Amino acid sequence: MGSFAAEKLESVRKAREEFLTHGLIPAGVVTDTIIRSWQRSAERGIGIERGETRCTPRYDLMHRREMNNVLLLRSQSVMENLYHEICGTSSMVLLADSEGVILHSIGDPDFVDQAQKVYLKPGGIWSEGVNGTNAIGTALEEQAAVHVHSSEHFIDKNRFLSCSATPIFNPKGGLLGVLNVSGDYRVQQQHTMALVRLSAQMIENQMFAPEFPEDIIISFHLRPEFIGSLYEGIAVFSPDGHLVAANRSALLQLGLDRFRMMGQTVSSLFKLTLAKLLEQSRFVPQPVLKLPLLSGVELFGRVWPGTAASPVRSLPIGSQLAAVDKPTVVKNKPGDFALDDLEHGDPKMRAVITKALRVVGHDIPIMIEGESGTGKELLARALHLAGPRKNGPFIPINCAAIPEGLIESELFGYQEGAFTGARRKGQIGKIREADRGTLFLDEIGEMPLQFQARLLRVLQDRKVTPLGGSGSHLVDIAVICATNRRVRDAVAAGSFREDLYYRLNGLLLTLPRLRERDDKLLLAGKILENLCTGKRTVSIHPDVLRMFEQHSWPGNIRQMHNVLRTAVALLGERSEISLDDLSEDFLEQAGPATVRNGGDALLAEMEARLISSTLDRTGGNIAAAARKMGIGRNTLYRKLRSLAEADSHAPAQDR
Repeated sequence: MGSFAAEKLESVRKAREEFLTHGLIPAGVVTDTIIRSWQRSAERGIGIERGETRCTPRYDLMHRREMNNVLLLRSQSVMENLYHEICGTSSMVLLADSEGVILHSIGDPDFVDQAQKVYLKPGGIWSEGVNGTNAIGTALEEQAAVHVHSSEHFIDKNRFLSCSATPIFNPKGGLLGVLNVSGDYRVQQQHTMALVRLSAQMIENQMFAPEFPEDIIISFHLRPEFIGSLYEGIAVFSPDGHLVAANRSALLQLGLDRFRMMGQTVSSLFKLTLAKLLEQSRFVPQPVLKLPLLSGVELFGRVWPGTAASPVRSLPIGSQLAAVDKPTVVKNKPGDFALDDLEHGDPKMRAVITKALRVVGHDIPIMIEGESGTGKELLARALHLAGPRKNGPFIPINCAAIPEGLIESELFGYQEGAFTGARRKGQIGKIREADRGTLFLDEIGEMPLQFQARLLRVLQDRKVTPLGGSGSHLVDIAVICATNRRVRDAVAAGSFREDLYYRLNGLLLTLPRLRERDDKLLLAGKILENLCTGKRTVSIHPDVLRMFEQHSWPGNIRQMHNVLRTAVALLGERSEISLDDLSEDFLEQAGPATVRNGGDALLAEMEARLISSTLDRTGGNIAAAARKMGIGRNTLYRKLRSLAEADSHAPAQDR
């Protein structure tokens, strides 16, 4: 730590002591948020030396997890992604409920051991009333994002922490809990708070569709390519047009806040009537509409009518707004691929499918390895549909997306009254749901070690006993597993049981990365065919095909699907996908490969036009232009420098 940082910490420590000893409020040393929290902590009689750090009993933690089941399920994958961004920095990601009790955590092992000494773990109580000034408790009190660094913590034993937290609200503005990143104060990360804010927004966005099945949902953004992304605004209107709920991005774009949104209607915000909006929702796929606001701002968006406005509920294609309580039993889902549909001439994929066809129907467990997005679940579903169990259920469960405290009950089920807060009739669990069908265990390598022995017993005996129950239930299941890392490495490291590995790995299938496949363009055509329903035919311009062929596709098939889905939505009445229909992020990611192969002039021209028109609209204001384009200010400066350099090197006749 540098001398300046050490001096800063010392000044904060002295300011806190001065405040506690003489009641003086230090000027310019800490934020007003920290001062207010110190004042509340002092008024509550919390001592700086010890503090009354408590951990809730296990039965209460189980009850809280059950009561916050939807929040936990929506948060898990987001927390995993957030941890991926900060791993290796002596940090951890935590989710707390609305009372400051930690429900779930993921972190670097070296830091987790240290954090547990102050009960920074599931069950730990981190409200201000118990732990004084701290990021979780203070974010709850202030209902705002809070950063608390080292000596800003009220209790001395917490000074080794640097914490960033932001509250999570439900669609109606109610407080659900807090997302927090805590780490060693000596390795403070500059962008942590921004990552936490974005992650909380992702969780909030996922809460909308299940909450409002009868209402009208409008997704929008200043730029059409951001519809369906984390940055889109989501607003919910009742069937008679009154604003019911809105996410943070929507409130920002509509010029509202959580307290001023009530009483607003479609007609008080947009220059379109409710009837006109609903008229557009009948098109499949949904076109991107122009949504002019009364304020003069023009947004782009899509509209989905609720069940009260339309006999068919049409959720956003590929969005993350899927209902938690929706049945997971899948038989023959629209968009499923047969095994033959998964390859179009690539020798690696042909070898995988040839192997798979030889074991279908022989009750041999299959393990699928491959990078994220390579189509592991698509292959698992195709294997299910190709076998004798195709009329039975296909039950997917993501072992990395379920909080550790819920894995046991989710997999094995529980009897009525098994623990406080359990559902009255109990729950049969995913294994019994898969009876006479296929159980798909995605990210199997992430299953906690303590549950692996029980799963092994079920697979050996074909019997499952629910939590709190004394009787066993016979199950007849096929098992397919998937992982994006080598499970045998986890076996060597001691984090995965060797006997379970060999029980699950009857046949190992390794999916190639999309950039390695020879059939990328034919696969793109198949995805496009599935996206375009009815009699509509959409083609792809040769410039786009050239880019697809040479792109690195770090997100694999999932990325290709998302790129094509967005392009189809942007087409409107046109029938050919051009470079104009691809998002700026994808074009930027394509990079020099397209420059070398003829698409460079068009790409550069498109980007130059976008930057020029945006700067015109904002009167040359760089910060405002960057916000409208959805990029950082430094990124825009970099693009402007690149354009200037390109112009200076161009022949005189081209200038």
